[in-house]
Amino acid sequence: MKDNAVSDHARHLTTTELLTNAPRERRWDNQRPRDAATLIIIDRRSRTPKVLMGRRHQGHKFMPGKFVFPGGSIEAGDRTMPVAGMLNPASEMRLVSRVTRPSLVRARALALAAVRETFEETGLIIGSREYGPPESAPEGPWRAFLEHGIFPDLEALQFVARAITPPRRPKRFDTRFFAVDATAIAATVPDIVGPQSELTELAWVSLRDAKRLDLPTITHVIIEELEARIAGGFAPELPVPFYYERRGRFVREEL
Repeated sequence: MKDNAVSDHARHLTTTELLTNAPRERRWDNQRPRDAATLIIIDRRSRTPKVLMGRRHQGHKFMPGKFVFPGGSIEAGDRTMPVAGMLNPASEMRLVSRVTRPSLVRARALALAAVRETFEETGLIIGSREYGPPESAPEGPWRAFLEHGIFPDLEALQFVARAITPPRRPKRFDTRFFAVDATAIAATVPDIVGPQSELTELAWVSLRDAKRLDLPTITHVIIEELEARIAGGFAPELPVPFYYERRGRFVREEL
């Protein structure tokens, strides 16, 4: 047990050092981080789990050509889209911790933002047909869920990590990382990914192979955390790592 504790500490030390030592420009005015959400889709049907990653367009000013998980900021429709199933209580509890104004409405909106952004960037609709189509949906991307007869299913999501972009970067996000099993993919809309899209390609890769891709540093760290979470049984009750910078160095806390 002691050896495991030592190796666990060493891994956490490595991830915080990796983030602290990563080269990054700091020439922009500081700004408050925006709430954002990311969705990690995991295919665990084989002995080696795989995750879905997308390559960002080379023309983007922010992280051009990098492989990332789909995600983005909350939009108005994320606060009103009907859902099937609620977030796991453990995820809800951690989503409202370490925030200025705790709100279950915002926790729900973050989870829905991850689902919507995944559809917008990949064409994958995460949810369930078991309850029939939603009676209504906000204008915009959520209409596709209505048209395909799919409710977004928050019960399928698990909150697995949180990270805040350090100060004086061109964009700052307070990102919540969610994970969902690939079996939650209810439909696929074609021709979303392509040479002129936000994501130019998608790839299902093992966690080991994912770490060899051209990744943002935080994405590499989250994959390390995901490996440990899967090895620990992937239960929603497991602690959620929270990374942020304090006095010029990254720290890791648990929610």
